[in-house]
Amino acid sequence: MCTAFVSIEPDSAVPVLLLSVRDEYSGRAWLPPDHHWPRRPELLGGLDLAAGGTWLAVDPARRTAACLLNGFGPPAPAGTRLSRGELPLTAVREGGIGHLDLTPYDPFHLVRVRPDGARVTSWGGGQLSEHELPTGLSVVLNDGLEGLAANRTAPEWIRALMAARADHFRARFAAAPRPEPAAEGPTEQAWGDWLPIVTGDGLALDGNAALIQRRDFGDGRIWGSSSISLLALGPELLRYDFSTAPVPAGGSDWRRVAV
Repeated sequence: MCTAFVSIEPDSAVPVLLLSVRDEYSGRAWLPPDHHWPRRPELLGGLDLAAGGTWLAVDPARRTAACLLNGFGPPAPAGTRLSRGELPLTAVREGGIGHLDLTPYDPFHLVRVRPDGARVTSWGGGQLSEHELPTGLSVVLNDGLEGLAANRTAPEWIRALMAARADHFRARFAAAPRPEPAAEGPTEQAWGDWLPIVTGDGLALDGNAALIQRRDFGDGRIWGSSSISLLALGPELLRYDFSTAPVPAGGSDWRRVAV
């Protein structure tokens, strides 16, 4: 149940902000953001050690980033299935993924942000859709942009959790002063009043509206948030802050990723 919030304010000094929370089974190994791909040495992102791809890729030269959320719907054929972790890398390198044959991929939503805006590409049930995000605050869930994907096959109780999260955090971000991060300085200074909200807003990890989560679905494995990425993009700016999740008291895990 990954989540992405995108704030677009064209008249701001920092027009585009992205919050991306990655949720995964706790046993899935990964590495924090770095230049992990020898064939793409210019790209940054966290490395999924299970499949070799990433959930969020950044191209510093183009000041572009892309994050991936799993979708709901029929899986790709087992004999031809490819890892979705390659898609963010392709999106930032090639300006999108609409040119690809997507039939080997399980359903997904991919958010690509640029200094002048953002676009969501969704794939599921054999259908591709793309939406340029409007000015203001948008949320992308595993149920798609604003939870309105055409292929909404999630169980009702999962949809209820996603809706509760979207409603709570949309209101909280909207009520707080929108940050305008500078290229330098600590994370707390850069993200201001948004940072305590980003790190969970004091909600219990198993609460219905929890953004930073820990849940036991009864299969012997723990599902929850493993990392948080904050990106700020402008005409001359790319800032990338990263932390494991949950963030320890005092925010000691936050670091500004060198871009």
